[in-house]
Amino acid sequence: MLSAVTTRSRTDDDLLFKALADPNRRTLMDLLHANDGQTLGQLCEHLDMTRQAVTQHLSLLEAAHLVAIRWRGREKLHFLNPVPLQEMHERWIGKFERPRLQALTELKRKLEGDEP
Repeated sequence: MLSAVTTRSRTDDDLLFKALADPNRRTLMDLLHANDGQTLGQLCEHLDMTRQAVTQHLSLLEAAHLVAIRWRGREKLHFLNPVPLQEMHERWIGKFERPRLQALTELKRKLEGDEP
């Protein structure tokens, strides 16, 4: 049973993991990380897939809140949103790092003779 209340629902987490599971979507995220605010056409230039396929991948990234859009006239610009990744790190990775880092700190203190 989960006792902690999180800001993300289980459905959000499922969408996030689904979005990250595909190498094409990770490539799109890498492209946006390198050059944020690209149009669909600009993103398609770097990928060997149809415009429709790129659109579908971007839609899933948008649904997972990993990509945000902004309209500039008739152009739809895509921006990487790192917040869900940070939340994932805090929830799924960070809690497993803490005990390891605490153990290394304690080992360092013992080896250096700095025990309290």
